[in-house]
Amino acid sequence: MRPTWTGVYPAVTTKFKENGELDIPAFIKNIEFQIESGVSGIIIGGSLGESSTLSNEEKVELVKSLQPYREQVPVIMNIAESSTVNAVEASKQAEANGADGLMLLPPLLYKADADETVEYFKTVAEATSLPILLYNNPVDYKIEITVPMFEKLKDTPNIEAVKESTRDLTNITRLKNALGDRFKILGGVDTLCLESLLLGGDGLVAGLVCAFPKETVVLYELAKAGKIDEALELYRWFMPLFEMDIHAKLVQYIKLCEVYTGIGTEYVRAPRKMITGAERESIIATIETALANRPKF
Repeated sequence: MRPTWTGVYPAVTTKFKENGELDIPAFIKNIEFQIESGVSGIIIGGSLGESSTLSNEEKVELVKSLQPYREQVPVIMNIAESSTVNAVEASKQAEANGADGLMLLPPLLYKADADETVEYFKTVAEATSLPILLYNNPVDYKIEITVPMFEKLKDTPNIEAVKESTRDLTNITRLKNALGDRFKILGGVDTLCLESLLLGGDGLVAGLVCAFPKETVVLYELAKAGKIDEALELYRWFMPLFEMDIHAKLVQYIKLCEVYTGIGTEYVRAPRKMITGAERESIIATIETALANRPKF
């Protein structure tokens, strides 16, 4: 299924067994719950999916495990590489193994300039027929995709959308003013998701959706229906949970949320460690408070 880049796209966590191996049954359980809740696509192998700890073979295994679900939702593979050659190869591998689209980061480690970054994106796009969602997150990855850069990419047809994570909401308006609807815009920061939608964003790439998919889909639907008061009420309930998405330990925090909602496991791969002590107690308190006041739909 081809992504429309509208609606809610969970950047799903990768499930592991206690011994560190992939836990495909637990992974599928979460995916099925996401689909039942009405998400519009699945993004695998992102930062929240602990991509830096996954081998290429494991990424292929995750893609293949979702083949039975591709008629229900598109499967998007994240591409995060340090070299153009590796990014091209990863994109071809994703396409060959059944991905329906790509989320593409700028080159890692080296802070490429604007021309180098644009050329990187174009080269990867030309190597695949898959539709591409660019990931614009200079806070974490040090390279910003600016409006002039998007203007240079507008004639690359399969670059279709952007995950907007700059934390500067005016970028949505700037991009709309410059290029209209040429690129779909998906809000990429949970704590700014409602604002992103109300400013014209087409969808969300979300984190807490991994544990609370129904609430995230309803928030999107309320915003798009112009039901602002109802959206605000849900957004305010969600905010203490959303704060977990912008923390360095978002993986551990969100996986713990998944445990409490019954659709995940807590195991992570080193160098990450499961949280303990006062930090764990604080996160559990936030989760339990949210669950005690959880909206009913």
